[in-house]
Amino acid sequence: MTAPAGTPERLRRFETAPVTGIWRHELALYKRYWKSQSFASMVEPTFFLLAFGYGFGSMVAMVGHYRYLDFVATGVVGTAALFTSVFPGMFNGYIRRVFQHTYDAMLAAPVDVHELVTAEASWIAAKSAVYSCTPLVVALFFGLDPAFGMLLVPFVAFFTALGFGLFGMWTSSVVPSINSFDYVITGVVTPLFLIAGTFFPVGALPGWARYTAHLNPLFHCVELVRHAVFGLRPMADLGHLGALVLFAALMWIIAVRGMRRRLID
Repeated sequence: MTAPAGTPERLRRFETAPVTGIWRHELALYKRYWKSQSFASMVEPTFFLLAFGYGFGSMVAMVGHYRYLDFVATGVVGTAALFTSVFPGMFNGYIRRVFQHTYDAMLAAPVDVHELVTAEASWIAAKSAVYSCTPLVVALFFGLDPAFGMLLVPFVAFFTALGFGLFGMWTSSVVPSINSFDYVITGVVTPLFLIAGTFFPVGALPGWARYTAHLNPLFHCVELVRHAVFGLRPMADLGHLGALVLFAALMWIIAVRGMRRRLID
């Protein structure tokens, strides 16, 4: 129903037009730097794969029933999803808010904070979902058997990157300076990266570390990717997917609150 003439139309709680507009803005920027970002986002996980897969792989041929190279390839997908989402969320979020005032300009239009956060995080996740597939593509050339479940990997990477992108945006709203990201990278990102089952089975860790690993969203991503490649386990996979969705939902709530406090309150 259209509002009467002279009466301002009331906006819905969540508008799709602002999200679409921010995506167009991001796409216009991406066309200018896609080469450098694609190089870094795709080559870095490839180096991880080849260095660990062939380095440790020369000493550890098998992990369980998998070739070590295949084990690492599926694990590095999670690492790629983490790195290509949390760092843009942190650094882009801080730079655009503090130095460039890009977010102030966006909010001058009919855009609310929750729409801005959703658009920025979903854009980061969409790019990450593509880049994160690089290790699997490389592994196919080194003997990894193709599987129909690989088609699910971009979706797993998307939900993982969405959560970590939102975590990065929230972090950018609470740190006092850009140098404070060193605490987050060393104290949070690095431990998440190391205890996710990427390079060695989580079962090899001490008991307390195994329980901690199950609280790590990246662990659930790695498990989902491995199951997608080597054989799905429906009940377990629903639990892993639920953990990723819950993580993303919680991060969305605190990211919106953090950005709203910095930009409006």
